[in-house]
Amino acid sequence: NGILKKAKELTVLCDAKVSLVIFSSTGKMTEFSSSPLETILDKYQRSSGNKLWDAKHEYLNSEVERVKKENDNMQIQLRHLKGEDITALNPKELIPIEEALLDGLTKVRDKKMEYWNRMKNNGRMLEEENKRLKYMENPKQYMEMEEKGELENCRNYPSQIPFSSLHIKPIHPDLQEPKGYYNF
Repeated sequence: NGILKKAKELTVLCDAKVSLVIFSSTGKMTEFSSSPLETILDKYQRSSGNKLWDAKHEYLNSEVERVKKENDNMQIQLRHLKGEDITALNPKELIPIEEALLDGLTKVRDKKMEYWNRMKNNGRMLEEENKRLKYMENPKQYMEMEEKGELENCRNYPSQIPFSSLHIKPIHPDLQEPKGYYNF
């Protein structure tokens, strides 16, 4: 406390610019500055010729400022895209916002169509798989469907059900189920 008191007295009695930073053995920091610390450090650098901050620190400081400004601009743009704070914008400033929204809408529609087409193809494949399964239950009916051209694309799709899970009827007439057993 005594040294801080002397620093304050020097500031008042001698009209001096004083800056004091003290670190105790426990790591606690105590400071006193009669004017802004940056001003005192700049004056020290100019008069002594010693650089306290190298170019790397200056670059990092400017980079932090640049990122802060960029973040602020992005926050403003996000508010504009949400429809907030656009009443003060002129028509030229609204055009890029409109284009960004239209571009986003187009991308959403494309994804929606892609999903819809995929679901449509899956539906077709399931229909064909269903026809194959019906064949396994009743080959005679399948032959009739094939003659009518209802199974044209059946062979183009891979099976969706593993073959091992299917129950196949024997070919020999004595081993087949009695007629009329299946209701179609």
